[in-house]
Amino acid sequence: MKAEPQKEHAWLQKLVGEWTFEGECVMGPEQPPMKSTGVESVRSLGGLWAICEGRGEMPDGSGPSNSIMTLGYDPQKGCFVGSFVASMMTHLWIYERGTLDSAGKVLTLEAKGPSFSGDGNIVDYQDIIEWTSDDSRTLSSRMRGEDGSWTPFFMTARYRRKR
Repeated sequence: MKAEPQKEHAWLQKLVGEWTFEGECVMGPEQPPMKSTGVESVRSLGGLWAICEGRGEMPDGSGPSNSIMTLGYDPQKGCFVGSFVASMMTHLWIYERGTLDSAGKVLTLEAKGPSFSGDGNIVDYQDIIEWTSDDSRTLSSRMRGEDGSWTPFFMTARYRRKR
């Protein structure tokens, strides 16, 4: 049983390479944004998956941070799928459904995770990858509030391909 890459898999292969990033995140109301920097190495797994391994410093400077994101496309489900784990959290993020915009520039990944309020509730999140050029992209995250609206982005990272 050998899977044949689809055009969506080719889109993911654009991520392959070495990247630097600068990011900022807001951890709560009335708190200033925390900044971070790092590198990411993205490799292909069989032309079907992108494995993204990030390394950097915690935004508060308390030590190193590491992350692994997997991204693929499931033709049977008709959507992008994947996962995200990081050294500073215990939640396994599962991208249940990802959709690409008609221009092929923006991939919106949907996941569920713990609310920032610490109340134990699970809420909807979106991680959004947007290509700004062949060698630069952003990753932004937002969550759905109790009223059903999306919060402004609480995390944004800008990636540049190393040359």
